[in-house]
Amino acid sequence: MPLSDDISRVFRDERQHALATLIRLVGDWDVAEEALQEAFEAAVQQWPADGVPDQPRGWLVRTARNKAIDRIRKNVRMERKRAELAEASEVEPPDDEALTEDVDDRLRLIFTCCHPALAREAQVALTLRTLCGLSTEEIARAFLTPAPTMAQRLVRAKAKIRDAAIPYRAPPVEEWAERLDAVLVVVYLVFTEGYAATSGDALVRRELTAEAIRLARLLVQLSPSVESLGLLALMLLTDARRAARSSASGDVILLEDQDRALWDRTQIVEGLALVDRALRSGPPGPYALQAAIAAVHADAPRSEATDWRQIVALYDHLQALVPTPVVALNRAVAVAMAEGPAAALPLVDALVESRELREYHLLPAARADLLRRLGRMSEAAAAYREALDLVGNEPERRFLARRLREVEGS
Repeated sequence: MPLSDDISRVFRDERQHALATLIRLVGDWDVAEEALQEAFEAAVQQWPADGVPDQPRGWLVRTARNKAIDRIRKNVRMERKRAELAEASEVEPPDDEALTEDVDDRLRLIFTCCHPALAREAQVALTLRTLCGLSTEEIARAFLTPAPTMAQRLVRAKAKIRDAAIPYRAPPVEEWAERLDAVLVVVYLVFTEGYAATSGDALVRRELTAEAIRLARLLVQLSPSVESLGLLALMLLTDARRAARSSASGDVILLEDQDRALWDRTQIVEGLALVDRALRSGPPGPYALQAAIAAVHADAPRSEATDWRQIVALYDHLQALVPTPVVALNRAVAVAMAEGPAAALPLVDALVESRELREYHLLPAARADLLRRLGRMSEAAAAYREALDLVGNEPERRFLARRLREVEGS
C-alpha cells in the first residue's frame, strides 16, 4: 500500500478520536479543530520522509496540542485563555492505551454536547460534526434542514459551550437521565448515517456504524435501560444485513431480494437476546419497538415468511409514541406489504400533501414503488424522477434510475 494511502487511512480512522482528546486538553472546539488540521498538514510533510509513527494518534494529538498552545499564546484574548493554557501545558496527552478507558474521550464529548443547556437539535448536530466528522451538509440532510441553518446552529452551540464554561466530562450517574435521551439520539443518527449514507459513492460507511455500535455497547454497560438495550439491539439486527444489502458492484439489493445466508447470524442472535431483555425490562420506548420490528425481519427465514401484520401493529405502537412523518412513511410501507399497495397509497399521498418530507427522497421513491405495483407507470415515472432530484447517495441513485428505465419501458 502506498504511503499516501496509509496517511489517508490514519486521518480517516483517527481524526474523531484525536479531536475528542484535543477538546478535552485545550477546552476549545475551534482551537482544537484548527490545531488538528495543522497537525494533519504537518504529517503530510513529515511522514513521507520519516514514515508513519508507531502510534500515529499519539503523534497527532501531541503535535496538535503544541500547535493549540501556540495558537492560544498568540490569541489577543490571552487573559481569558491563561487558565486554559496553564492547564493544557500541564496535561500530557495520553498514549493509545490510555485512550481506551471505560468512559473514553468520545463518550465524554457526547455528554458535553448533550448538556441540557443546549437545544436538542444543537446537541445532536454538534456531536455528529465534531465526533463523527460529518459535514454540515450531511447533518443538514439527516435533519431535513437547510445547510446554512445547520451551520448557524453549530456555531451557536460551540459558542454557548465556551461562554457557559460547560465542563468536558461524563456526568455523575444521578444526572444521566436528563441527558441519556439526547445521547441515544446522537448514537442512532451516527448509525443511520453510516448504514444509509446520505451522500457519496458508498451505500454504507462502516466506520460510522462500527463507532455507533461501540458507543451503544458502552452505554449498555454503564446504564442498561430499556432504550439503551433497544438501541443496541436495533443496530446489531440492522447491521447484520450489511453484507447482503449491495452487490459486488455496489448496487442496492432490496430487503425482499437479499440472500439471507449472508446475514450475520452471530449479531442476530445477540440482537434478539437484547430485544427480549429490553422488552422484559419495562414498557418499550421507540428504540425497543424499532428493535422488535427488526427482530420480526430477522426471524423470517425468507422474505415471504415475514409477518407484516405484526410489523404494522408494532408501527402502530411506535407512531403513538413518536408521531413523526418518517415513522408514518415506514408504517405505510409495511401496510403495503401486509394489505397491498392500494391500501398504502392514500397514506403516502397524505404525507406528500403535508410537505413535511418534501426534501426526503424516500417519500417519492416509496410512492413511485406503490404506483409501479399498481400498474400506473407514467405516474410512477414522474415520482421516480422526483426522487432522483433529491437523492444524494450514488448507489441509491443508480437503483432509482434503473427503476425509472423499467417503468418507462413498460
